Formats: sequence, structure tokens, C-alpha cells
Amino acid sequence: MGLMQYSLSENFLRYFDISFAASDADKSKVFEIRYSVYCDEFKYEPAELFPDHQEKDEFDASSLHALVTHKSSGLPAGCVRLVSPTGVDGVDQLPFEKHCGASLDSKFVNDLALDRSTVCEISRLAVDGAFRRRAGEKISRYGEVEGLDATRQERRTFSMIAVACFLAATALTDVAGRNNVFAMMEPFLPRLLKRSGINFLRAGQDIDYHGLRAPYFITTQSALESMRADLKELYGEIHLQINRSYNEQAQ
Repeated sequence: MGLMQYSLSENFLRYFDISFAASDADKSKVFEIRYSVYCDEFKYEPAELFPDHQEKDEFDASSLHALVTHKSSGLPAGCVRLVSPTGVDGVDQLPFEKHCGASLDSKFVNDLALDRSTVCEISRLAVDGAFRRRAGEKISRYGEVEGLDATRQERRTFSMIAVACFLAATALTDVAGRNNVFAMMEPFLPRLLKRSGINFLRAGQDIDYHGLRAPYFITTQSALESMRADLKELYGEIHLQINRSYNEQAQ
């Protein structure tokens, strides 16, 4: 089969695995990506708070995590988490409510009249710099990107890692039964997802929190209904992998 005959799903999954990160080892890889991106690269969090080079917070215990791994190198490439409300009837705040509550459009949120048992937040979506920078642009924590020894065709799939993380998070919302989804996003991500047919609703105003961000809302159903056909195929494969590993951990 020639390279051009591979579908988007087949091409991406030739080079990357997407899994539910339940083991301590896999969670460590997730936290290491987050440290690299949030602490080391963008300085969103103070690196000195994480001497083990693993960025964590109080919400990780009530989160489900997904991990994207580069097959040929074995390197963790991207991650995302789904946070569920805790406390009696889910009364405890989600990260966006705790840190960015002032930016929310209270009328929009109240009019949704959501059952807290169906609500979640997608957060900490991160793609390691080694898979974002152009070859030789700068030294990453894995050395120069050229060290990945990736073909030109393979590199073309790197731009899909962020979308694949979102698809993995969408799969987690389905398997967890949390279909009303909030996210604090930088301006580029809603635009990127919109090109993929995934249309978030703005749920508030811009706020300066780890850079300029705004709250957004979407349902799992609406994301799937509007998703581009080629991405829906990729989502189906990712859902199979996430669901399989999720159920294995539940047994």
C-alpha cells in the first residue's frame, strides 16, 4: 500500500499509540510531559515545586488520564486528562471553576441546568516540545528533534497529536458517562478543532491564566455529530483502545 493510500486514522496509528493511563508508570509519563511543557518550557508552574520533574495537582486523584506514545522511539508525545467533580453530589469545584470562575458567563452556565453527575472538564492537554518544534530548532529534553529519526511522512502526523489528545479525552467522556464537557482553552485550540468540525460554545470571557484563555462547553454527542468523517474514523479507533484499557483496569 502506498503512503497516499493510508487514511488519516491508519497513518496516525502507524506511528502512535493512544491509551488510558491507569498504571503508576503511565501516569508518571503523563506528569513528566506536563512538567516539560508547563514548568520547563512555558513556565506556567514553578519548577521548584516539582523536584521529581512530574507536574501534578490536587485534581489528578479524581481524573482519568490518556497518553499518546510515539511507537518507534517509545517516547511519551502527548497527554490529556478528564476531571470529574468530587464531593457530595459533585459539589466540589472543577479546575476551571476554582481558578477561572470570574471569567464564566453565569447565565450561559445556569441555563444549561446540568446534572453535576454528567459534568467534567478536559484539561492539561499537552504535546511534548520534541513533537512540536521543527527539526534542529532548539534542544529539547530528549535532545534535538532530529534524534527522533522520523521520516518526512511520519513528521506530518505530529501536528495531529493535539487533536488525537482531544479525541482521547472525548472517548474518556463516553466511557465515564460524563457527556457535558467544559475546557479552558487558548485561542488556537478552538480554531484548530473547528477546522476538524468540532464546534465548542464559548462559555465566558478571556482571562489571563497560564496565558490568554477562555471557557468553552461542548457535549460529547455534538462533538461526534459534527466531527469530520476522517476524524470520526480516527476517533473510533482511539475509542476502541481507550475503552479496552479502561475496562481492563476496571476488572
